[in-house]
Amino acid sequence: MKFTKIAGDPCCSARCGRIETDHGVIETPIFMPVGTVGSVKGVYHRDLKEDIKAEIILGNTYHLYLRPGLDILKAAGGLHNFESWDRPILTDSGGFQIFSLTGIRKLTEEGCTFQSHIDGSRHTFTPENNVDTQRIIGADIMMVLDECCPGDADKAYAKKSLQLTKRWLERYSKKFHETEPLYGYDQACFPIIQGCVYPDLRIEAAEHALGFADAGIAIGGLAVGEPAEKMYEMIEVLDLVIPQDKARYLMGVGTPANILEAISRGIDMFDCVMPTRNGRNGMLFTWNGIMNMRNAKWADDFSELDPSGASFVDHVYTKAYLRHLFVAGEMFAAQIASEHNLAFYLDLVREARRHIMAGDFLSWKNETVKRISQRM
Repeated sequence: MKFTKIAGDPCCSARCGRIETDHGVIETPIFMPVGTVGSVKGVYHRDLKEDIKAEIILGNTYHLYLRPGLDILKAAGGLHNFESWDRPILTDSGGFQIFSLTGIRKLTEEGCTFQSHIDGSRHTFTPENNVDTQRIIGADIMMVLDECCPGDADKAYAKKSLQLTKRWLERYSKKFHETEPLYGYDQACFPIIQGCVYPDLRIEAAEHALGFADAGIAIGGLAVGEPAEKMYEMIEVLDLVIPQDKARYLMGVGTPANILEAISRGIDMFDCVMPTRNGRNGMLFTWNGIMNMRNAKWADDFSELDPSGASFVDHVYTKAYLRHLFVAGEMFAAQIASEHNLAFYLDLVREARRHIMAGDFLSWKNETVKRISQRM
């Protein structure tokens, strides 16, 4: 994998670039739709490619390990073949999912033992077997197993957690370089910077992780309960530490405003379940603000969902029709809303890229954040 910075905004840290993988080129900034169990929920791959224009999607190691399981994935020739997706894939290590299983997991130096949320069976992830698991899944970009520290952790806990994450990274990297991809294409590995909301811990984590980073690095443990201002502060701290030749992935973020603010602070890659999860519950993100499609005000509004939107969905269905589908409990409502939101997120980062190239990103961002964050 190779990352190349193409341009930067003169007034902030926003930049655009290109990530080259064996499954295709990714233009950054980029938003990655979340396909946790091998699909982006409720969305056809055809639509992801043609209308949403997704360049890369995610899979999750924890969920795929449990179901369908490694035997099936290996027999299929990896996740690309299994889900019929020929563009790049990134896999999270599953660490965040495991550490969210409060009460049914045990953390040790060796790794993490957890109970399946499906059948209660017990399993253990170590840095070493997590490499093996992600080799079998076959993503273009693999994430290192780490401990995701809570956003409200005190400094003593955050420091202890970071030391474990650092030791796991060393073991993970060693195993990664002792093994080879299984399916004839290259796989990259991103270390993850932890450290909670403490600048000195974030800097310590980054300086250590950079010793194991080739083309890219991830920032984890943000948008997990801390105020947005703290998240932005941590990104600003790391912007001064991470070299310009590394792709920067902010994990699990976030709202459209979060994404634009993070781009202005030097972030290249994003993922979040918000476009699809909120869409299934009737929330639409648009260039003019946020809409609750169950609201009675849309019952007789026959205008397009988002006249300036990039998706075909915006120009086919009306607000009144989509509101009717939600009120009627029709599953088509969730599909329309999910596709609309994903198209908006991808359009948002493409517009950001265009304004970075034009050199006026910061002024555009400041105006756009206000407009897209208002409730309609």
